[in-house]
Amino acid sequence: MIKLNAKNPKGKGGCQYHIACHENDLSPYILLPGDPDRVLKITQSWDEKRQVAFNREYRSITGYFKNVKISCLSTGIGAPSTAIAIEEAARLGVHTFIRVGSTGAIQRGINPGDLIINTGGVRLEGTSKNYVRPEYPALAHYEVILALIEACEKFKFRYHLGITASTDAFYVGEGRLGFKGYSQLNFKDIVPDLRKAKVTNLEMEASVLFTLANLYNLRAGAVCAVFDNLLTNKWIIKGEKEAGKVACEAVVTLNQWDKIKNKKRKKHFYPSLIKLK
Repeated sequence: MIKLNAKNPKGKGGCQYHIACHENDLSPYILLPGDPDRVLKITQSWDEKRQVAFNREYRSITGYFKNVKISCLSTGIGAPSTAIAIEEAARLGVHTFIRVGSTGAIQRGINPGDLIINTGGVRLEGTSKNYVRPEYPALAHYEVILALIEACEKFKFRYHLGITASTDAFYVGEGRLGFKGYSQLNFKDIVPDLRKAKVTNLEMEASVLFTLANLYNLRAGAVCAVFDNLLTNKWIIKGEKEAGKVACEAVVTLNQWDKIKNKKRKKHFYPSLIKLK
């Protein structure tokens, strides 16, 4: 019988309290969309799959893609629910996380339907500040970045690399007006200021993912489909399928690199490692 413990809460049968997954339910490689319906879209191309759980905003599916075991788990919107997904998935042995999301661009030359691979994040959300001081950097893992680039090049998708800014508020926090035109002076300049700092896009989850992954010695990256550009005021829901395809292919690449590293007894991947005999 499982004893209830407020410091380590469990669900029925000892599952993780929020995501409702048990040991061996998830692959070490997991994709993290926000929308539960996007889990179904991403997993359409998998060779085989099964839904593990669907509790609150957390829908999980595990299966195989190109003979590699892979999972997909929705996080809901924003940093708090994303942090919960990371915490509980990590407890089940997940070591590689790839966010597959949507985003708004804030630089010219980035159009709806393009993909953005984020190398780091500005921590405008509040959740990661509960873990570590705000000066701590939110960085994607270089191996995940490389694998995502490799996939985009393979499929010839238009993509960009850059730093994201993750906010807690979709409207006012991303430079849009609130209800009845509400805003405050310190938010009116958020987009111009971020643009000057060469930030490429705005979304709501990547910086907490990067922060927690580094704190816990995990790998994380993010690929997002651009739905809008706040400078040109264009909005088209496009690129979702391509982002999912890139993320799945990146998992296959990372799995191959991990096997090479294990065989060569190397901790880190580097390009010439593939050529070593």
